[in-house]
Amino acid sequence: MTGATPAHDAAPGGLWRMAALAWLLVVLAVGLHQWQFWKHDGIDTDVMALLPVNEQAPDVALATEQLVGQMSRQVVVLIGAAEWADARAAVQVPRQSLASGAGARLREDAVAQKTSMDAALGFYQPWRERLLTPQQRAMLAGTPDAALVQKALQDLYQPAVQARLSDWVGDPLGLWTQWWAARGAQSQARPRDGELWVAADGLQWAVLQYTLEGSAFRLSGEPVLDGALQNALGQVHAKWPGARMVTAGVPLHAEAAAVQAHWEINTIGWGSLAGVLLLAWLAFRSLRPVALVGVSLLVGCAVALSATALLFGQVHLLTLVFGASLVGVAEDYGIHYFASRQGAPGRSPHGLMRGLMPALWLALGTSAIAYLALGAAAFPGLRQMAVFSVVGLTAAMLTVVCWFPWLDRGTMPHSRVADRIGQTLMAWPRWRQALPGSLAACAAMALALWLLGGLRAQDDVRQLQNGSATLLAQQRQVGEILGLPSPAQFYLVQGDTPEQVLQREEELKDKLDALVARQLLAGYSAVSDWVPSARRQDSDAQLVARAHEAVYQGVNAALGESFARADAPAPAPLTVQAWLAQPIATAARPLWLGEREGRYRSLVMLRGVADLQSLPALAGAAQGLEGVAWVDKPAEISALLQRYRISMTELLLLGHVLVLAALWLRFGRKAWRAWMPTVLASLAVVAALTAFGAPWQLFNVLALMLLLGVGIDYGIFLQEHEDDPHAWLAVVIGAGSTWLSFGLLGLSATPALKAFGLTLMLGLPLVLVLAPLFRSPTVSKEH
Repeated sequence: MTGATPAHDAAPGGLWRMAALAWLLVVLAVGLHQWQFWKHDGIDTDVMALLPVNEQAPDVALATEQLVGQMSRQVVVLIGAAEWADARAAVQVPRQSLASGAGARLREDAVAQKTSMDAALGFYQPWRERLLTPQQRAMLAGTPDAALVQKALQDLYQPAVQARLSDWVGDPLGLWTQWWAARGAQSQARPRDGELWVAADGLQWAVLQYTLEGSAFRLSGEPVLDGALQNALGQVHAKWPGARMVTAGVPLHAEAAAVQAHWEINTIGWGSLAGVLLLAWLAFRSLRPVALVGVSLLVGCAVALSATALLFGQVHLLTLVFGASLVGVAEDYGIHYFASRQGAPGRSPHGLMRGLMPALWLALGTSAIAYLALGAAAFPGLRQMAVFSVVGLTAAMLTVVCWFPWLDRGTMPHSRVADRIGQTLMAWPRWRQALPGSLAACAAMALALWLLGGLRAQDDVRQLQNGSATLLAQQRQVGEILGLPSPAQFYLVQGDTPEQVLQREEELKDKLDALVARQLLAGYSAVSDWVPSARRQDSDAQLVARAHEAVYQGVNAALGESFARADAPAPAPLTVQAWLAQPIATAARPLWLGEREGRYRSLVMLRGVADLQSLPALAGAAQGLEGVAWVDKPAEISALLQRYRISMTELLLLGHVLVLAALWLRFGRKAWRAWMPTVLASLAVVAALTAFGAPWQLFNVLALMLLLGVGIDYGIFLQEHEDDPHAWLAVVIGAGSTWLSFGLLGLSATPALKAFGLTLMLGLPLVLVLAPLFRSPTVSKEH
């Protein structure tokens, strides 16, 4: 590097000046786009937008989206006290607190006020003889007439034994009352004094149900909902010390995760930035390098942001944060330039840049290969990050090449720290048997992995959750108190008509009843619980008519009476459309997904699934039933993570092959010297994590992809300038900056970020230590 030819230091040509001006025009156009972009707020903060697209049938994807949209915005608040009067009074505190101020985004669903039992009874009255539970149906079909008569006589002589919803003559067997009791069993909460009430755990609970305005996954980083709830809890305890409040709902978990992420981004992010600036100052002792490198990164982020917005329509907040960190790798280009300037003060900036460009462009190309592989996964977030990173790296590189030689005026001061770092290269040994030795090391690590039992792959999405233990405990308690169904597993039922959907639900429920009897689940919720199919209504009506006729005949014979069924025309069957228009449909309305492209769809939700071992039997209930699909969201996402872990591993291997091919074009037979340090570091990280029992996840593979893109740069710079201490200075400062940017993610409490950061925390120092070992035994004259 120090021995420049006259051609290298020749005056810059007109082409270089035109390139600088052209890039200036591009940056100005980007600046105009940025003004428009931020004016219209093109940042997307919805976490759901980052998730992979559903690979099942489109109907399943749509059903899942609707279910998530409905349930992800629900919040339940329970206030419990020993006396109902206290609970009813105490519940007014959170109601008033959440109606304004911090909780204003929550809209109360006043179910108790809307749901009038008298109105519900009046609505269902015409069809009361067409509505039976499975137990009633089995009883009427299998009980002798004489036994039915005896039951009717008992009810007639002892009317106080069971509260009735109709007169004895109209319903001698009490079927109508039993049907409503079964409906009530699906939700343990009951209307009482204008509130929803439930008794559990020795307390009287008042229930508040809320819907969040907007998405539950909008990230603000502030505990808005939690603050409002804690404030309400404090006011409740001040007046009713023995009262309790428990809450549940996806928005509460989403907010807690956002607060945690916000804290980590600020703590780790600002800490790494401070470390990077300190490294740059210690190395160069000048504000000019720090300022110009900052300009290159700012331009890189701005161009990447505009390109991503134009391509995807919106840019996700996490793409911006994570992508900006990826672009931070581009500081290596500027640092390499200024380290070379420090080592060759007599060379012109343009001449120096000409000498550096082969290594810089090769480093950019190999990094782009690694980052583009991120876009191969079906994660919209990763695709955005891939585009953002590659465009940002390229823009930062063009800024360094086009502008630095023009803007960098003056001399570079020397720094003792920089000199000492550079001199350490001379003390670094050269591995004279590097090729056979590194191959032997690879074989040894592969053997160690085999002896350790191989990678302990962990793709279960449940292991990636980092929920608050307090929130999870309250979520379980609310679910047990109210008997809420789980959104994790459900059945999607489809048909050409609403009637067909209801019939298919009933076929499924016949199978589920057998699983309930085996105690594999506590129960289920379906639209056909409230609106049986017309076929089932007709069948039940015939069964009830036959039973009533037998009862009337037996009772009349025993008592000498003349009881008879009322002679009334049969009503038209109850329909889903009529039911949906009633307040009583509020609780089960989310189960009816409606019509789309000529197909009607509904959900059958499960309550009280015994354990994970019950899931195969539940999945088997859908087999052989046309139009019925079993959906297990955790298993589906876990399988997706597994597939992409495997496919990204294959892409990582392909990336290594392509990078080696690119290095071969530049270095020929010496290409392996720039490539092998990253290979050894990657294998060492895999072996170390396996030895310590860490699970192997998709995010470890993605980190190795990034390690390939970054680590190869160190090998390239040292092969281009083998014994140049200033090239080594650039590598060390760049590695330290990247380690601070990414390695500190290993301190994150979020499992995915922790796995990503821990991999780089180990891998980056290993590449830095190994790269100098692979310098050639004798320095080539061309270097």
